Amino acid sequence: MAEVVLFDFGGTLDADGVHWSPRYYAAYRHSGGTLDFAAFDALFKASDAAMARLPGVSGLGFRATIDAQVQVLAALLPDRDAVDARALADRFHADAVAAVRRNVPVLERLARRYRLAIVSNFTGNLEPCLEELGLARLFVSVSDSTLVGWSKPDARIFAHALAALGAAPEVAWMVGDNVEADIRGAAVLGIRTCWLAPADRVPPAGVVPTARIRELPDIERVLD
Repeated sequence: MAEVVLFDFGGTLDADGVHWSPRYYAAYRHSGGTLDFAAFDALFKASDAAMARLPGVSGLGFRATIDAQVQVLAALLPDRDAVDARALADRFHADAVAAVRRNVPVLERLARRYRLAIVSNFTGNLEPCLEELGLARLFVSVSDSTLVGWSKPDARIFAHALAALGAAPEVAWMVGDNVEADIRGAAVLGIRTCWLAPADRVPPAGVVPTARIRELPDIERVLD
């Protein structure tokens, strides 16, 4: 019987299984960008790495994090003069907040039945982001990779989360959108896994999640 449910953050609580890079890309194209996704993705990954080194990042809330990343990203874009950076940030933020607001009632119901925790590869400021989004109150513990020292799929970050809850892998689920980081990583410890992904996404060979959902609210059906 499940007692604990671990969640990824980005792409899981703020979207239906779509990573930040393609979501930023959609906002970028909507805001005047012209690069193809492959070229944009390389620059986005560079901006991610730069964010981890950004002075003061540990104190940034969710909107401030988006604004900071857009500034870092914009400096890397060859077509920066054609891109409305404010519109890009506004679009990404609005879509993420809408998904979070839809998911809050689901998480509130789950929090009455299970102990919830977050296991996320983040930049040391996940707690202030969760506070801003109204999510922090729903989670017993938060494992931010920058703060705990291990990143998914390293099994140690999942073990850290379970230890904080005093729970064994056998009573836990991990819910996430990244097959390698979330699903394969958690399964190493024997945690049951639920993959959140669009219907057309195919998992890599050798990875079989315990369950699969298309929208986060479907997790209630899986846990029941």
